[in-house]
Amino acid sequence: MTSFTGLALAALILWSFGSLAARAADHAPRLVEFESPLAGPQALQGFLRVPDGPGPSPAVVLMHGCGGGWWGVDERWGKRLAEWGYVALTIDRFGTRGITSACTGGLPPSTLYDAYRALDYLVGQPSVDPSRVAVLGFSRGATLALLAVERGQIESSSKDKFRAAIGFYPLCGGVKGNMTVPTLILVGELDDWAPAIACRNLAEGRDDWGMAREKDKGIPIAITVYPGAHHDFDVPRYSTPAQQLGHHLEFNEAARDQSVDALRKFLYSTIGGQERPQ
Repeated sequence: MTSFTGLALAALILWSFGSLAARAADHAPRLVEFESPLAGPQALQGFLRVPDGPGPSPAVVLMHGCGGGWWGVDERWGKRLAEWGYVALTIDRFGTRGITSACTGGLPPSTLYDAYRALDYLVGQPSVDPSRVAVLGFSRGATLALLAVERGQIESSSKDKFRAAIGFYPLCGGVKGNMTVPTLILVGELDDWAPAIACRNLAEGRDDWGMAREKDKGIPIAITVYPGAHHDFDVPRYSTPAQQLGHHLEFNEAARDQSVDALRKFLYSTIGGQERPQ
């Protein structure tokens, strides 16, 4: 009897570990390729994570900043999104184009439509609900996310549409603000690369000089400015502050944790997830 009980307990433990491993494997990133017709012969690539459950699920396209590091975005945010019940596609806008960094110039023209290339890929996946896809970007990737849902040439380029947009510390200057979907901006008060004042002006309907834009244009933009936070406040490797091109980069745990909560609630309210955030 003791032997049988021991075997049963061992089997239960093995089953439990196997079940946990299977769930972890479901969330593990898978390298995928998708078409990039305007960027040359090579397709774009990205990490795709699929949540537990039968689907189809809401999805999020993630866009890295000017320094690349798409794998870090996937690890910090793609993994978290999959745990929340979203398909997450973190795209590499640089690798197949031979770009290592784009921090000293403007947005590379070949990348302007990448959010929609990713969206076109996602809507063809059986795991994705094509009517519930958001775009999420960081730094200049956040600027691209805003441009993707601003009424204009980029937004009108695809029959498939995003339902929400989120920008972590975007460069807001030059974005007109005539948004077609709910939009959330999260930025640090002390950000000297993506100044909070420009994003406040954008959210409040003023241009870069503080002049009011035409009223009642576009869906309102929500903004949260985190006191004491700098650029890349969500990146733990900047626990020791660093400088890049004269700009201050620093992790801020409080701002990161608050942004996690803000993102989860915003996504739930716009494209839904598996559970209501507390």
